[in-house]
Amino acid sequence: MNAARVGVVTFPGTLDDQDAARAVRLTGAEPVPLWHADHDLKGVDAVFLPGGFSYGDYLRCGAISRFSPLMDELIPAARAGLPVLGTCNGFQILCEAHLLPGALTRNEGLHYICRDQGIRVENADTAWTSDFAAGQEIVLPIKHGEGRYVADAETLAALERDGRVVFRYVGGNPNGSLNDIAGITNEAGNVVGLMPHPEHAVEELTGAPSVDGRSFFTSILKRLVNA
Repeated sequence: MNAARVGVVTFPGTLDDQDAARAVRLTGAEPVPLWHADHDLKGVDAVFLPGGFSYGDYLRCGAISRFSPLMDELIPAARAGLPVLGTCNGFQILCEAHLLPGALTRNEGLHYICRDQGIRVENADTAWTSDFAAGQEIVLPIKHGEGRYVADAETLAALERDGRVVFRYVGGNPNGSLNDIAGITNEAGNVVGLMPHPEHAVEELTGAPSVDGRSFFTSILKRLVNA
């Protein structure tokens, strides 16, 4: 069987695409570079939107990236079931594209944060989290200035009621996200967005705080094999 092909999207300013591609490769899949101006997803089996500062984020984080030609292909594909993971700026882009509800705003303290952060797995039934256990606590790096998740009361209630909060901060909320939310999923469970960076926690050699990030990629590989 050929290796699963996971597209890794690069926008102008993206800085974690090579880390993302390496994480995909380390866990046995084939990373496929996707440029923001492409009009073709190249037949990939899943897509990873990594972090960075797309277009400098001059308007709102991800607001301009959402209109890139590649997103015209990605949005309908995601709505049709293509697995998509967005981390940090990728999470922001997914919200701006309305593939996920809510928005990411300036950190509560208005300071950029870069540290290792504990998070708790709340939903282990998505395409990207099946190798975790619900209630499991993991450690991933965070590095963001606009990571405060916000949504209206009705949306928050729906996320909580339907089990769509995938990750929650533990050991302190670093950015003031409502309900301590660190990551969410869409109704189908194929699209997941989170602020922490699993691609920076896949191998001990780099001095990462853990290798907990590997389970995101082993989860999607199992999903694609069993699809």
